Amino acid sequence: MTVETFIPNTQTITLTQSAIKHFEGKQKVQPEKIIRFSTKVSGCTGYAYVLDLVDAANEDDEVIKFSDSLSIAIAAQAKELLQNTEIDYVKEGVNGVIKYNNPNVVNECGCGESFNVG
Repeated sequence: MTVETFIPNTQTITLTQSAIKHFEGKQKVQPEKIIRFSTKVSGCTGYAYVLDLVDAANEDDEVIKFSDSLSIAIAAQAKELLQNTEIDYVKEGVNGVIKYNNPNVVNECGCGESFNVG
C-alpha cells in the first residue's frame, strides 16, 4: 500500500492524503474553528500529542495551509518536538485512528499514549 504525503513549504509536519480528508471533514462541521496541534507533559515517558479545535491560532503559532479548506496551527512551544512529524489517519477495523510518525521519538510508553524525544 502506497501512502501519499502532501509536503507544504515547511517541514514542521506533513499530512497523508487520508489525514487531509479526515481533517477537512472536521473543518466542514465547524468552519469557524482551526485545528491546533501541540504537545503536553503527560504519561510515563514525557509528552502527549494534542489536537484541538480552537477559535483562532495563537499569535506565535505556525499556520500551515494544506488545502483551500484546511489549515493547521502548530504551537510554537511544540515545534521542536514535532519537527518532521507525519500525521496519518488509518482505519483499524471499524474505527479511524490518527497516527503520528515522529522521527524525533526515542522512547514511547507501552500503551502508546506518551513519547520522549532525544
